[in-house]
Amino acid sequence: MDVNGTVAEGFEPVRDAFARNFDVLGDRGAAVAVYRDGRKVVDLWGGTRDVDGAEPWERGTAQIVRSATKGVAAAVLLMLVERGQLDLDAPVGRYWPQYKAYGKERTLVRHVLAHRAGVPVLDRPLTPAEAADPDFAAAAIAAQPPAWEPGADHGYHAQTYSWLTNELVRRVTDRTIGEWIADEIAGPLGLDLWVGLPEQQAPRVGRVGRIEAPAADGALKARPKRSVSEAYADPSSLTRRAFAAITPQPDENDPAYHRAVLPASNGIATAVGLARFYAALLGEVDGVRLLAPGTVDLARTEASAGPDRVLVVGTRFGLGYMLHGTASPLLGPGSFGHPGRGGALGFADPDSGIAFGYVTNGFRTSVTADPRAQALVRAVRAAASSL
Repeated sequence: MDVNGTVAEGFEPVRDAFARNFDVLGDRGAAVAVYRDGRKVVDLWGGTRDVDGAEPWERGTAQIVRSATKGVAAAVLLMLVERGQLDLDAPVGRYWPQYKAYGKERTLVRHVLAHRAGVPVLDRPLTPAEAADPDFAAAAIAAQPPAWEPGADHGYHAQTYSWLTNELVRRVTDRTIGEWIADEIAGPLGLDLWVGLPEQQAPRVGRVGRIEAPAADGALKARPKRSVSEAYADPSSLTRRAFAAITPQPDENDPAYHRAVLPASNGIATAVGLARFYAALLGEVDGVRLLAPGTVDLARTEASAGPDRVLVVGTRFGLGYMLHGTASPLLGPGSFGHPGRGGALGFADPDSGIAFGYVTNGFRTSVTADPRAQALVRAVRAAASSL
């Protein structure tokens, strides 16, 4: 496999790990980028732009990153908190009065970010067209009774995070979260990152699809715990229902899906765009910084931990970000970020000044710890520790 791009001196192990992902772990097309202290030190890509095609991946090829979008959405809410437009300890109903139905009046803004709002499922799932209609989707989630008392427990809001965050942003800014990201984050930083893809950018986006783990990949031979596999198999479980809040499953290669604003699941980015975003959370990147240091500390302070009522395994969340742990290993104890189910990963590590982005067109069965992304994280950790 020809690997294209550059690495700074000392980060050569990342190139080796990236090449091995194609040779051993079955990657079809992918890119990885790393920033350190606001400077790009890794920018690599290889394979094909389409999971089922032959056209080469090029510099600037973008892919859907699924739940890695959640970390970008979280930054929007935190930036609005800094600007005084949202209060973390205010009820969601202060900004969105209709949301107070069925006992949800005690839901705080911080509960939304920490996956404690209690509405990971919808009694009637939305069709892809309904999910893309912000008014319809907001009304549906406002009318949904919570699965647990808001704030009392946590469970991953796999799909409903889209409508919770987007509606809060719409209520206080009169813009969709996608418009806000374009105006206030992607624009100032020059990011190739979109939630609601502009039509003129569509030719840059590769086709994604599911790929199987290669037989030689011993890391995936371990079977999931019975409780986890049973939760995913049970149509009545919170696990299955949370991921099926949009039914039927959207076609992730459909241009209409790309144009929708679904900040839980359909962001489209390059690896450089994702890494540069996280670099700007840690510090200035070409004169732009997104969050104050105190807000970064708040974002990565543990707000939820323990058995996750949706993912079943133990998870750790700050405000909108997964934290380093067994369910989602990142660079170190202070790291925060978000994976995308099946592959993508973006995170920041304040202790080392590292920001990381990995995107792929081949989705595997992993939810939070894809072996390809983890191989790259280990290589970054080794490189950073030797410098």
